[in-house]
Amino acid sequence: MGFHIPGIRKVSSSAVQAASKGFDQVPKGYLAVYIGDNVRRFMIPVSYLNQPSFQELLNQAEEEFRYDNPTGRLTIPCNEDEFLRLTSKLEKL
Repeated sequence: MGFHIPGIRKVSSSAVQAASKGFDQVPKGYLAVYIGDNVRRFMIPVSYLNQPSFQELLNQAEEEFRYDNPTGRLTIPCNEDEFLRLTSKLEKL
């Protein structure tokens, strides 16, 4: 049981493994980001990239990884709850 925030897709760990093998595609108009200590994968609408609050998260990622993330993924250093709160607000815009 869980909840769904429109516009965001949470991907299971098995799907992340499949994606690393090239089996899972990101839908057009979405971007895969990795969040939290458990490094969960979410697909977000690319329109979020224009939002100042989301840009702040990207700035934090830049400060932490300096574009040299060894995994090659867009990893955002915040907890899942914080990310879900932010994206829930962005969905209402």
